[in-house]
Amino acid sequence: MSGDAFLVPGRARPRGRYPHARRAGDFLHVSGTSSRRPDGSFAGAEVDEFGTTALDIRVQTRAVIENVREILQAAGAGLEDLVSVTTYLVSMNDFGGYNEVYAEFFDESGPARTTVAVHQLPHPHLLIEISAVAYRPVPGPVQEEDT
Repeated sequence: MSGDAFLVPGRARPRGRYPHARRAGDFLHVSGTSSRRPDGSFAGAEVDEFGTTALDIRVQTRAVIENVREILQAAGAGLEDLVSVTTYLVSMNDFGGYNEVYAEFFDESGPARTTVAVHQLPHPHLLIEISAVAYRPVPGPVQEEDT
């Protein structure tokens, strides 16, 4: 992988051959991120002893945004540097819960946002995936002042 594409140690590895993020000049492009934990389990997905699955959009949304935050931090950026977010929901019935948690992190001064419904995501326990773009200028060389 080239030096501008990276995986974040200690994070859940992508389920394919792609990076967590890629820098392009002053922009960081974060690949689609879910609530998957490093151990392969999913935040917001509980299965009881009878095999009944309970999925929670609020828990998943919070975990996805925190995962995006950790990927950005690995590149020296933060959520405040996001300029665009694209969210994929399996059901627009989850839009209210997603919006509620999203508002804990961002307001109208935050990133531009698009939310779309998709037929499915890469695992049946996933309700949400987010891809994002952040703007964080690459530090230039230190200029010495003339004396």
